Amino acid sequence: MNHTSTLKLTALLIGVLLGLPILSVIGQSLFAGVESISHLWNTVLSEYISNSLMLMLGVAVGTLLIGVPTAWLTTMCKFPGRDWLNWALLLPLAMPAYVIAYTYTGILDYAGPIQSTLRELTGWGYGDYHFWDVRSLSGAILMLILVLYPYVYLTARAAFFEQSSLSMEVAKSLGYSTPKTWFKVALPLARPAIIAGVTLALMETLADYGTVQYFGVSTFSTGIFRTFYGLGDPASAALLATGLLTFVAALIFVERYSRRGIAYHQSKSTPRVRQLIELRGFHALMATLACALPFLLGFMLPALQLLFWSLFEAELDWPQFINLAWNTFYLAALAALIAVILAFTLAYAQRFEKQRVLKLIGQFAGLGYALPGTIIAIGVLTPLIWFDHQLIKLFNWFGIANIGLLLSGTIVALLIAYAVRFLAVALGTVQAGLNQISPSIDYAAKSLGRSTWTTLRLIHAPIMRSSLFTALLIVFVDVLKELPATLMLRPFDFNTLAIRAYELATDEQLIAAAPPSLLIVVVGLIPVLLINRAITRSAS
Repeated sequence: MNHTSTLKLTALLIGVLLGLPILSVIGQSLFAGVESISHLWNTVLSEYISNSLMLMLGVAVGTLLIGVPTAWLTTMCKFPGRDWLNWALLLPLAMPAYVIAYTYTGILDYAGPIQSTLRELTGWGYGDYHFWDVRSLSGAILMLILVLYPYVYLTARAAFFEQSSLSMEVAKSLGYSTPKTWFKVALPLARPAIIAGVTLALMETLADYGTVQYFGVSTFSTGIFRTFYGLGDPASAALLATGLLTFVAALIFVERYSRRGIAYHQSKSTPRVRQLIELRGFHALMATLACALPFLLGFMLPALQLLFWSLFEAELDWPQFINLAWNTFYLAALAALIAVILAFTLAYAQRFEKQRVLKLIGQFAGLGYALPGTIIAIGVLTPLIWFDHQLIKLFNWFGIANIGLLLSGTIVALLIAYAVRFLAVALGTVQAGLNQISPSIDYAAKSLGRSTWTTLRLIHAPIMRSSLFTALLIVFVDVLKELPATLMLRPFDFNTLAIRAYELATDEQLIAAAPPSLLIVVVGLIPVLLINRAITRSAS
């Protein structure tokens, strides 16, 4: 078998790996009995649906209201602080939603500094005043908005930056004011990018488990976990997962349908918008406040609170902390390496084998990132348990007993789940790097008698070093923050920083949860800074 055939076969195996968890969930949901369906329908299903829809609606409105105006202001206007707010607005991306939820609970709860100060100043006691309860559906919506608005900000900013100055000048020549130009010209042109950003934010909302579980908001994500572990009913959990899968599929369909038949073309020969609108006085102050507030609330305030707790109040068990950090980092590094190897294989096969099935596998990989960790965990666990039982029978046949669960109870299950969940992230980055290499280089290498493997080793891999490193880093940080799949699939007595922070916060030990949470945030800053550097290079 030559290198090309091996490459193609490996790519097909990757396709099977990606498809098996989803097919497993759908297949298992068919075994849910009528009684289970009736019980879900009569008890919790309406709550899961209404809460999930309310979360999605609130996050969509909030991320639009923050992401689009801030993107417009930092791209098109000049005001005090614009230069640093350009990148500071991205920093909440490094803050996992569940971490910001723990932090704001510590700040806003009855025993927190704000309510304590209020009682000291007024002399009020318990029940004498009304204060907004952060542990609520509205609180969960706010937390998710604060960390997810950068998705809309990023896509809208890129769209505004790419817009030609000619469109704006034509609008001005027609007598349009600046606000009217924004509503009639700039916003419609940026619409596809904005919808893509909102769709990403909504997928993250559906995938969230830590925030909604901590605030006691019942959604599909918490329901799947509760049904699987609490009730021990995998078929009903699979049924709920299929329902959530339908939500995700509907989101993808709506996003693509909204772009159906719509094309926006801009002249490349005209200069991009560079003439910034200079804001002065009150307008400049309002622009600075509008851009600074999301950064302060979404990153600065919770980061300072975590830092204060970690430095002055938390009692750190260093051996345990080092063990947690080691578990987290080696698991994330291993998962990132596997994801990048799979992504590289798939991208390489697509480059040399122009076959539709390989293209479909690449598109299917994108679905993995859209799926919540709870769905992937159930999808991975079910076939692995079946496989483990077949192994036990096989070993018993050879007279070897008590071998236990070799795959489903180990980090193998976690690594498979991470590969399915984050392969799309690695694939996008690797494909971008590979596309920058001209096909003529491949033809030249082939004409010199070089094999595919030699071309890869001597030419492509060195050129793509930067893309491969970026893919490794992004998957590494995503795995570092991942909560639901890790929670469901981790081996017994195996903890990571995210799991430990979640456990401590659930036990109301918010201060003790600060050090692992802070470390996750600090490491999470690295890809955000890389993204900012890439945007700055593109802009220049």
